[in-house]
Amino acid sequence: MTRADQRLNSVVDLAPLVGNADYDWDAFDSAAYFEHNYGTLRGDDERIIEIVADFFQSDRRTWSARAIDVGAGANLYPALTMLPFAAEVILYERAFTNRRWLETQIETPQPSWWQFWSHMNAGREAYQPIKKPFDLLSRRAQVVKGNIFSLRPGQFDMGTMFFVAESITTRNDEFVRATQSFVNSLVPRGSFAAAFMRDSSGYRVGGRSFPACSVNERDVQQALAPVAVDVKIQTVESMDLRDGYCGMIVATGHKRM
Repeated sequence: MTRADQRLNSVVDLAPLVGNADYDWDAFDSAAYFEHNYGTLRGDDERIIEIVADFFQSDRRTWSARAIDVGAGANLYPALTMLPFAAEVILYERAFTNRRWLETQIETPQPSWWQFWSHMNAGREAYQPIKKPFDLLSRRAQVVKGNIFSLRPGQFDMGTMFFVAESITTRNDEFVRATQSFVNSLVPRGSFAAAFMRDSSGYRVGGRSFPACSVNERDVQQALAPVAVDVKIQTVESMDLRDGYCGMIVATGHKRM
């Protein structure tokens, strides 16, 4: 290796990591994100729905849980997976644009969400009694402004976090802290489902770039180990990959006692 190569490598190694606070999340284009990702039900989301809905159905211990979807963004289906079991669903979101989008969607949902609900509902007895899921969601859901790093511990019986901890920073320490803050917001033995982009290199929404922390199954396992038990991690392959990542990871489990 030449000295010039060594200097170049040194510059690359010293490139600053980008933290969550370095981005203007209120500039997030919610409509563009929805159209790109959830305008129609994809095969990878079908598989995630199967994993998460089956887990919550098999794990149910109460029909009146207090639930939270952390970093809800422009996505309703994590909240829908909890709907049969939750008397209250908190849609916890930092970005103003996403909060405004959520408030509109829970009152007037896009037609594509019926595709997600139909897949959730198929063959699952816990979901089948709900004939008007979006009417029920509008009554039970509340959009709340909040930062994942400011969650109070021990507040919720069940929770979801989809594509958040690894998609708000390039820093591994912030990814770990966000993941553990989510799980710690649950009561002991509270149920959770979390989804992560695998090996993400970042993403663009509405012409703007946003950060990502590249994680794999081992990273997710290590982040969850101090705060969770009964953890099951599954990889979801994508036939039609979204830009900047290599499949998805789904983790289910319980908050430690």
